[in-house]
Amino acid sequence: MSFGSVIRNRRTALGISLNDLAERLKISPAYWSRIERDQENPPRDELIERAAAILGVQMDELFVEAQRLPPDMREDMGRVVLAYRRLRFMGKR
Repeated sequence: MSFGSVIRNRRTALGISLNDLAERLKISPAYWSRIERDQENPPRDELIERAAAILGVQMDELFVEAQRLPPDMREDMGRVVLAYRRLRFMGKR
């Protein structure tokens, strides 16, 4: 599922209107609509974090759907890569 679809499905399941979510995020409804329809790339990190909080979604889940690492992991990229490689190696045993 795409970033926009995940957001739209969760928002509608909670009964939150697009206009209400956009207002809470302090962005234009038109911009957020384009994000939900995958006509825009996922938004900047802070909007993903705020949307996750409003929608009650794990922040990491939204960053995965946005196809990027959460900011805290980007700051420690070396250890993230090593941890990933170790887990992959252990899974192949």
